[in-house]
Amino acid sequence: MSLLIDGYNLLNSTGIVGRGAGPGSLERSRLALLNFLAESIDPKDIPHTTIVFDSHDAPRGLPRVIDHRGITVRFAANYEDADTQIEELIRSDSVPRRLTVVSSDHRLQRAARRRHATAIASDVWYAELIRARRQRHQAAPQLPTRPIVPLLTEDVSYWMRQFGGASELEKLVEQWSAEDAGQTASKEAADAESSTDKPPADKLSPEEAAEIGNPFPPGYGEDIEKSGDT
Repeated sequence: MSLLIDGYNLLNSTGIVGRGAGPGSLERSRLALLNFLAESIDPKDIPHTTIVFDSHDAPRGLPRVIDHRGITVRFAANYEDADTQIEELIRSDSVPRRLTVVSSDHRLQRAARRRHATAIASDVWYAELIRARRQRHQAAPQLPTRPIVPLLTEDVSYWMRQFGGASELEKLVEQWSAEDAGQTASKEAADAESSTDKPPADKLSPEEAAEIGNPFPPGYGEDIEKSGDT
Protein backbone atom coordinates (compact mmCIF):
# COMPACT_ATOMS: atom_id res chain seq x y z
CA MET A 1 0.00 0.00 0.00
CA SER A 2 1.18 3.52 -0.83
CA LEU A 3 0.38 6.61 1.24
CA LEU A 4 0.14 10.12 -0.20
CA ILE A 5 -0.34 12.74 2.51
CA ASP A 6 -1.41 16.38 2.26
CA GLY A 7 1.17 17.72 4.72
CA TYR A 8 -0.24 20.95 6.11
CA ASN A 9 -3.78 19.61 5.98
CA LEU A 10 -2.74 16.75 8.25
CA LEU A 11 -0.69 19.07 10.47
CA ASN A 12 -3.75 21.28 11.07
CA SER A 13 -5.89 18.22 11.83
CA THR A 14 -3.50 16.70 14.36
CA GLY A 15 -2.74 19.88 16.28
CA ILE A 16 0.89 18.80 16.56
CA VAL A 17 3.00 21.83 17.47
CA GLY A 18 6.77 22.03 17.70
CA ARG A 19 8.38 23.42 20.82
CA GLY A 20 9.01 27.13 21.04
CA ALA A 21 7.45 30.16 19.41
CA GLY A 22 8.63 32.83 17.02
CA PRO A 23 10.73 32.36 13.88
CA GLY A 24 11.00 28.73 12.81
CA SER A 25 7.92 27.56 14.73
CA LEU A 26 6.26 26.21 11.58
CA GLU A 27 9.42 24.35 10.63
CA ARG A 28 9.60 22.81 14.11
CA SER A 29 5.95 21.76 13.91
CA ARG A 30 6.57 20.21 10.50
CA LEU A 31 9.54 18.29 11.90
CA ALA A 32 7.48 17.14 14.90
CA LEU A 33 4.82 15.82 12.51
CA LEU A 34 7.38 13.96 10.41
CA ASN A 35 8.92 12.36 13.48
CA PHE A 36 5.49 11.33 14.72
CA LEU A 37 4.68 9.72 11.36
CA ALA A 38 8.02 7.91 11.24
CA GLU A 39 7.31 6.40 14.66
CA SER A 40 3.62 5.65 14.08
CA ILE A 41 3.18 4.37 10.51
CA ASP A 42 3.61 0.64 10.11
CA PRO A 43 7.32 0.11 9.30
CA LYS A 44 6.47 -1.84 6.13
CA ASP A 45 4.54 1.19 4.81
CA ILE A 46 7.24 3.78 5.56
CA PRO A 47 9.13 3.29 2.24
CA HIS A 48 5.87 3.80 0.34
CA THR A 49 4.84 7.01 2.13
CA THR A 50 5.05 10.46 0.53
CA ILE A 51 4.05 13.72 2.20
CA VAL A 52 3.76 17.00 0.28
CA PHE A 53 4.08 20.52 1.71
CA ASP A 54 3.59 23.90 0.06
CA SER A 55 6.96 25.16 -1.15
CA HIS A 56 6.74 28.76 0.06
CA ASP A 57 7.25 27.54 3.65
CA ALA A 58 10.15 25.22 2.85
CA PRO A 59 13.45 25.80 4.70
CA ARG A 60 15.94 27.81 2.70
CA GLY A 61 18.53 25.80 0.80
CA LEU A 62 16.66 22.54 1.31
CA PRO A 63 16.18 20.26 -1.73
CA ARG A 64 12.65 19.96 -3.06
CA VAL A 65 12.64 16.24 -2.25
CA ILE A 66 14.22 14.83 0.91
CA ASP A 67 14.16 11.56 2.82
CA HIS A 68 13.11 11.78 6.46
CA ARG A 69 13.61 8.48 8.27
CA GLY A 70 12.40 6.59 5.21
CA ILE A 71 9.48 8.92 4.38
CA THR A 72 9.65 10.85 1.08
CA VAL A 73 9.07 14.54 1.79
CA ARG A 74 8.22 16.82 -1.14
CA PHE A 75 8.01 20.61 -1.22
CA ALA A 76 5.78 21.73 -4.08
CA ALA A 77 8.35 23.76 -5.99
CA ASN A 78 7.27 24.88 -9.47
CA TYR A 79 3.64 24.18 -8.54
CA GLU A 80 0.90 26.58 -7.60
CA ASP A 81 0.43 24.76 -4.32
CA ALA A 82 0.78 21.34 -2.71
CA ASP A 83 -2.67 20.27 -3.95
CA THR A 84 -1.57 20.71 -7.56
CA GLN A 85 1.44 18.45 -7.07
CA ILE A 86 -0.60 15.89 -5.15
CA GLU A 87 -3.08 15.73 -8.04
CA GLU A 88 -0.22 15.08 -10.44
CA LEU A 89 1.16 12.33 -8.20
CA ILE A 90 -2.28 10.72 -8.11
CA ARG A 91 -2.52 10.82 -11.92
CA SER A 92 0.96 9.34 -12.36
CA ASP A 93 0.58 6.53 -9.82
CA SER A 94 1.00 3.19 -11.58
CA VAL A 95 -1.19 1.23 -9.15
CA PRO A 96 -3.82 3.72 -7.91
CA ARG A 97 -6.03 1.01 -6.40
CA ARG A 98 -3.28 0.46 -3.82
CA LEU A 99 -2.93 4.18 -3.12
CA THR A 100 -4.40 5.95 -0.08
CA VAL A 101 -4.66 9.74 -0.23
CA VAL A 102 -4.81 11.44 3.19
CA SER A 103 -6.48 14.85 2.97
CA SER A 104 -9.68 16.56 4.01
CA ASP A 105 -9.56 18.65 0.83
CA HIS A 106 -12.55 17.68 -1.34
CA ARG A 107 -10.62 18.51 -4.48
CA LEU A 108 -7.98 15.90 -3.68
CA GLN A 109 -10.57 13.36 -2.53
CA ARG A 110 -12.35 13.65 -5.89
CA ALA A 111 -9.03 13.29 -7.74
CA ALA A 112 -8.28 10.12 -5.77
CA ARG A 113 -11.70 8.57 -6.41
CA ARG A 114 -11.48 9.29 -10.13
CA ARG A 115 -8.53 6.89 -10.23
CA HIS A 116 -10.19 4.42 -7.84
CA ALA A 117 -7.71 5.24 -5.09
CA THR A 118 -8.76 5.40 -1.43
CA ALA A 119 -9.45 8.89 -0.07
CA ILE A 120 -9.62 9.47 3.68
CA ALA A 121 -9.99 12.67 5.69
CA SER A 122 -6.94 13.70 7.68
CA ASP A 123 -8.63 13.64 11.09
CA VAL A 124 -10.12 10.19 10.46
CA TRP A 125 -6.82 8.77 9.27
CA TYR A 126 -5.00 10.31 12.24
CA ALA A 127 -7.40 8.64 14.69
CA GLU A 128 -6.94 5.29 12.95
CA LEU A 129 -3.15 5.73 13.02
CA ILE A 130 -3.22 6.35 16.78
CA ARG A 131 -5.38 3.25 17.29
CA ALA A 132 -3.13 1.05 15.13
CA ARG A 133 -0.02 2.33 16.89
CA ARG A 134 -1.50 1.49 20.29
CA GLN A 135 -2.47 -2.00 19.12
CA ARG A 136 1.05 -2.67 17.79
CA HIS A 137 2.58 -1.65 21.10
CA GLN A 138 0.18 -3.85 23.04
CA ALA A 139 0.87 -6.80 20.77
CA ALA A 140 4.65 -6.40 20.92
CA PRO A 141 6.23 -9.36 22.75
CA GLN A 142 7.50 -8.58 26.21
CA LEU A 143 11.19 -9.10 26.79
CA PRO A 144 11.77 -12.10 29.01
CA THR A 145 13.01 -11.36 32.49
CA ARG A 146 16.58 -12.31 33.20
CA PRO A 147 16.69 -15.63 35.04
CA ILE A 148 18.31 -15.76 38.45
CA VAL A 149 21.49 -17.77 38.10
CA PRO A 150 22.96 -19.20 41.32
CA LEU A 151 26.61 -18.40 42.04
CA LEU A 152 29.08 -21.15 41.39
CA THR A 153 31.21 -22.43 44.24
CA GLU A 154 34.32 -20.79 42.77
CA ASP A 155 32.44 -17.46 42.55
CA VAL A 156 31.48 -17.64 46.23
CA SER A 157 35.08 -18.47 47.17
CA TYR A 158 36.36 -15.55 45.10
CA TRP A 159 34.11 -12.97 46.79
CA MET A 160 34.84 -14.35 50.24
CA ARG A 161 38.55 -13.85 49.56
CA GLN A 162 37.88 -10.30 48.38
CA PHE A 163 36.20 -9.49 51.71
CA GLY A 164 38.96 -11.09 53.77
CA GLY A 165 37.39 -14.49 54.47
CA ALA A 166 34.15 -15.79 55.92
CA SER A 167 34.56 -14.08 59.31
CA GLU A 168 35.09 -10.63 57.76
CA LEU A 169 32.17 -11.15 55.41
CA GLU A 170 29.94 -12.05 58.36
CA LYS A 171 31.01 -8.85 60.13
CA LEU A 172 30.07 -6.77 57.09
CA VAL A 173 26.69 -8.48 56.86
CA GLU A 174 26.05 -7.79 60.57
CA GLN A 175 27.12 -4.16 60.10
CA TRP A 176 24.81 -3.69 57.12
CA SER A 177 21.94 -5.33 59.00
CA ALA A 178 22.48 -3.04 61.99
CA GLU A 179 22.52 0.03 59.75
CA ASP A 180 19.30 -1.06 58.06
CA ALA A 181 17.68 -1.68 61.43
CA GLY A 182 18.79 1.76 62.65
CA GLN A 183 17.35 3.46 59.59
CA THR A 184 14.08 1.58 60.00
CA ALA A 185 13.86 2.53 63.68
CA SER A 186 14.56 6.19 62.87
CA LYS A 187 11.83 6.21 60.25
CA GLU A 188 9.34 4.57 62.60
CA ALA A 189 10.18 7.09 65.33
CA ALA A 190 9.72 9.98 62.91
CA ASP A 191 6.39 8.55 61.75
CA ALA A 192 5.25 8.09 65.35
CA GLU A 193 6.24 11.66 66.24
CA SER A 194 4.38 13.09 63.25
CA SER A 195 1.31 11.01 64.09
CA THR A 196 1.16 12.55 67.60
CA ASP A 197 0.86 16.03 66.14
CA LYS A 198 -2.82 15.40 65.39
CA PRO A 199 -5.33 13.58 67.57
CA PRO A 200 -7.22 10.63 66.08
CA ALA A 201 -10.13 11.56 63.88
CA ASP A 202 -12.65 10.15 66.36
CA LYS A 203 -11.19 12.38 69.15
CA LEU A 204 -11.57 15.66 67.26
CA SER A 205 -14.01 18.23 68.50
CA PRO A 206 -16.70 19.39 66.04
CA GLU A 207 -14.82 22.67 65.61
CA GLU A 208 -11.53 20.87 64.80
CA ALA A 209 -13.25 18.53 62.38
CA ALA A 210 -14.77 21.52 60.59
CA GLU A 211 -11.32 23.07 60.21
CA ILE A 212 -10.01 19.91 58.52
CA GLY A 213 -12.90 20.01 56.05
CA ASN A 214 -15.03 17.41 54.39
CA PRO A 215 -12.96 15.35 51.93
CA PHE A 216 -16.03 14.41 49.93
CA PRO A 217 -17.67 16.65 47.31
CA PRO A 218 -20.97 18.39 48.08
CA GLY A 219 -23.95 16.06 47.85
CA TYR A 220 -21.81 12.92 48.16
CA GLY A 221 -23.86 10.07 49.68
CA GLU A 222 -27.20 11.90 49.53
CA ASP A 223 -28.52 9.35 47.06
CA ILE A 224 -27.62 6.56 49.47
CA GLU A 225 -29.39 8.31 52.36
CA LYS A 226 -32.50 8.91 50.28
CA SER A 227 -32.61 5.26 49.18
CA GLY A 228 -32.30 4.21 52.81
CA ASP A 229 -35.23 6.40 53.80
CA THR A 230 -37.54 4.75 51.28
